[in-house]
Amino acid sequence: MTDTTLQKNQLLPLTIESLASDGAGVGRAAGGMAVFVPGSAPGDVLEVRIVKALKTYAYGRIERIVAPGPGRQAPDCPVCGPCGGCSLRHLTYEAELAAKTGFVRDAFARLGGLDVPVAPALAAPLAQGYRNKVQLPVGLRADGRIVTGFYAGRSHRIIETPACKLQPDWMNALAARACALFEQYGAQPYDEQAHAGLVRHLYMRQGWHSGQRLLCFVLNGRKLPHETELCAALQSEFDLTTVLVNRNTARTNVILGPDTRTVLGPGVIADTLAGVPITMGVHEFYQVNTPAAEVLYAKAREFAALRPGDFLLDLYCGMGTIGLSMLPDCRRLVGVEVVPQAVDAAKATAARLGLDESRAAFFCLDAGAAAARFAAEGQRPYVIVVDPPRKGCGADALAAIAQMAPRTIVMVSCNAATAARDASALAEAGYRPEAVQPVDLFPRTKHCECIVKLEKAPDRGLR
Repeated sequence: MTDTTLQKNQLLPLTIESLASDGAGVGRAAGGMAVFVPGSAPGDVLEVRIVKALKTYAYGRIERIVAPGPGRQAPDCPVCGPCGGCSLRHLTYEAELAAKTGFVRDAFARLGGLDVPVAPALAAPLAQGYRNKVQLPVGLRADGRIVTGFYAGRSHRIIETPACKLQPDWMNALAARACALFEQYGAQPYDEQAHAGLVRHLYMRQGWHSGQRLLCFVLNGRKLPHETELCAALQSEFDLTTVLVNRNTARTNVILGPDTRTVLGPGVIADTLAGVPITMGVHEFYQVNTPAAEVLYAKAREFAALRPGDFLLDLYCGMGTIGLSMLPDCRRLVGVEVVPQAVDAAKATAARLGLDESRAAFFCLDAGAAAARFAAEGQRPYVIVVDPPRKGCGADALAAIAQMAPRTIVMVSCNAATAARDASALAEAGYRPEAVQPVDLFPRTKHCECIVKLEKAPDRGLR
């Protein structure tokens, strides 16, 4: 029998066949063993050095590109490799969209075991400068200068990133200016290992349509030195709508602490998303790519196919924007979210729109508990929209959704693997997956959203 075992540091020729969902290229060594190679592109012919060899697969790094694949391009960012963010910047955008379509198709076929049409991924209107929110860790360079950046992959080592191409120019410029002011006023960066120092993160947010700008300092303490002068300088130079300080003194990797105070301005910014007016501070979840989120919302609304008399239930609703964007199509909306600030924001938006609770009501509840309660009360929404976190829907939520027997379920997900798992569970409960639409909300990264439409099977009492 031929020995096909790979060894660490072994060199081998490899042709990349596809991309895995983490963005690494996949090729097959002799005997069919999969070799995962970060930074590679489909069609690349490579010389690869094995860096880790396991029994059934291995990891390699590119030693030499013998012939580039058709979708390869030169990366246009000097730190896109180590920073851990833009894992697909070495691909053309067309090749990236094709890869993301493949990620989603593979998840639903292989992990979900579902035979469901998966459409080509919808492109984001902007592939650069699209982020409306960034949270930048603050640290020290080897020469003692204060810098911001992003964590290297699988670490909390800051990679200095003075000109990130995914965020607006003003955010890059403000980060550099803030670091200079920290040095001027003696505000030391936080040291995660020692749990010492003051400034943990810079948090910036922008109303994409309104242009309003928010800055929040996340501190391991109560106050910045020379806080008034420092904040006033940044507000003036960068036309900030509001400046906040968040206190996080816990020894934790969680970015925000529970206490936030306003230094300048109203404490919130305003914007619109898919025609829904909103206000937000720092705690509310909000899609980071507004133009692409509006593409996603339009497709979700199309999948929902609401009718004028319908009751819509929006689980994991965040600030209520998905449900509120669909409300013109139906009679009543109920939204459920576990984050109190997001529920307050949803209620405030409904009030600004002149909606009373008979038309749009929002509850601060766990999605699973809320779904179970509504099912027990005999409430029968005709359409249920779910937009869960990366871990997907809980088993209790899925069971209660099926018990309420809606006509249609629309699942919005940032994780195709858990979406496929949950769609498979709902299929077992009598819901037929009709269509899957990937939507690219995070160009140049490995992440891709998807929307799943499920319809109640006719033999289960379709309404």
